[in-house]
Amino acid sequence: MAILGAQLVITLVMISVVQKLNPHFSFAKWLLCSTGLIRYLHPTDKELKELAGVPKQKPGKQKGYQKDQKQDKPDTFHVPRNLDLQLETTPVYRSEVVYLRYYTEYQWLVDFSLYAGIVYAISETYTYFIPITGEVNLSMVWCLLVVFFAFKLLFSLTVLYFQSDESIGERSMVIVAFLVYLLVAMIVLIIDESILETGLETAYSSFNESALKFLSEQGLPSNGPASKLIVKFVIALLCGLLGSLFTFPGLRMARMHWDSLKYCHDNKLKQLLLNISFILPFILVILWIRPISRDFLTVRIFNGMDKPLLQPHTFETCRLLAVLFVVILRFCLLPIYLQSYLNIAHDKVEDLKKEAGRITNVELQKKVSSIFYYLCVVTLQFAAPLILCLYLTLMYKSLGGLSWTGLFKDPLLEGQCSAEDHIIQAVNKVVEGSGDFSSVTPTEDLTSVDFNILQSAQGLHESLTSLKNVSKQICVAITIQ
Repeated sequence: MAILGAQLVITLVMISVVQKLNPHFSFAKWLLCSTGLIRYLHPTDKELKELAGVPKQKPGKQKGYQKDQKQDKPDTFHVPRNLDLQLETTPVYRSEVVYLRYYTEYQWLVDFSLYAGIVYAISETYTYFIPITGEVNLSMVWCLLVVFFAFKLLFSLTVLYFQSDESIGERSMVIVAFLVYLLVAMIVLIIDESILETGLETAYSSFNESALKFLSEQGLPSNGPASKLIVKFVIALLCGLLGSLFTFPGLRMARMHWDSLKYCHDNKLKQLLLNISFILPFILVILWIRPISRDFLTVRIFNGMDKPLLQPHTFETCRLLAVLFVVILRFCLLPIYLQSYLNIAHDKVEDLKKEAGRITNVELQKKVSSIFYYLCVVTLQFAAPLILCLYLTLMYKSLGGLSWTGLFKDPLLEGQCSAEDHIIQAVNKVVEGSGDFSSVTPTEDLTSVDFNILQSAQGLHESLTSLKNVSKQICVAITIQ
């Protein structure tokens, strides 16, 4: 009956909303078509002939098979590279983006991640007021699916470099990146927990004890499922693979950031936001280095203070909120980054003007049109790592037992207050004469207490007033803090 509770209802309602709303509204399409993006149109053959002074072919008598062959082949001619060419611009329309490469995958990832975020927010709000017990947290399934889709798309984009014979350099870079990140991951994993806060030692000990207990109950002698060295090596391999998947998205992000700063040189506010967005991921990494983050903020007591700057639960909440802020800021700046990518078409034409020689009209048109053709691929390289980071953070929060309200109150004290309220309700039932404890769920060690209700009811009634007052004072103090 637990799985048929609120979690399943939220999931079923969201599935129905996705089926009804997705054909009419797409957040992914809105990002591309309603944020003011402008693309450059490639010059037509007529414009190139007029600018280059290519004479028109005179109509003459041709045989039938020659006419058919000429109609099948594109009209190819040469123009100077330094041609004074001015590209026309046009907004990005909805009817155009649907034909772009990887548009379907991009739309599915962004829209599904949005729906999964809504499911997670509703589930977190519900469980905050009504904690779930013995019920499956289906929002984690949604988050896990988003992580899987993001990994799948990044992997498919990387595999493209191994399927083409012309991408030898790209393949070499991916392989080198895998080996470099593997080495870095192995170095990081040997760092002590007192310096780098990974939580691997605690997780391995807990997993090893649970697995050893399970194997012993099944009558299977074992010292554990795997040694710590094997576990760390597998984690290092996964980190190397993830780093290789992030190689070209990282290079693309760096190029777009550089171009964005160049095109926003007149707007100081945008330059500030771009620089903040670029440096914030490094700050996030610092938050997991214990001596300069947790110990500095939650252990050290500065002069003139009687306690540290932050409590441990407050520090955990601040780290979660910092990740959310970075992801939201990056998505807000997405139109600026995409416009800087679309401006590459103009930059290519300007670079051609500085070169000598000639180029065919087909090659020139491909240089301009290919930029818009790969718009969805570039957007995926930008959005997929952010979505992956966001939903891994949400899973870390829920599965790690953290709280969003750590800035205002301690979750442990909140749980103690709830337990005291539970005891008060049980005492009220006894005092009112019901004498029925079947509906009261015992907490912690109450199951081991054997007492006579008739003998203790009078004593509980006398202490009820003072117990209520103490509980109210505790709850008020927690709320104020």
